[in-house]
Amino acid sequence: MTVHEKSAWIMTFALLVGGIFYGLTVAAMSSGLGMIAPPVLPTVLIYTIILIIIAIVGHILAATSSPADANEVVDERQRRIADKASHLSAYVLGIGVLSALGLYLLTYNGNLMFYVLFASWMLSQLLEYVMQIVLHRQGVY
Repeated sequence: MTVHEKSAWIMTFALLVGGIFYGLTVAAMSSGLGMIAPPVLPTVLIYTIILIIIAIVGHILAATSSPADANEVVDERQRRIADKASHLSAYVLGIGVLSALGLYLLTYNGNLMFYVLFASWMLSQLLEYVMQIVLHRQGVY
């Protein structure tokens, strides 16, 4: 497994843990209010801190487990995999942005628009890392 694939696994895990935390927190706040809770900065900050901690610890563990691979240079194969994964994930982000804008025009609910945009961003990043893993495993360039 290359260092780039390990990095994709780490970031996939970080995004899943952070996303689950954020989703459960918003669901709990919303059920207490009886409507969609407004976004609050502390929850976004905790989500960001979770991502940062998992990414740092995971990448340190990956680098110490195979120090020879830690400084691996990005080659043409890696670039093509990253480009293809990024290209596919951009569609998810674009669809999410259009959906959020459409929902806002129908409901005029800024909180809902924020959450759809935030979820689109999280899902597009998650898809990018998952696609990198899949493309590494399949050997597709």
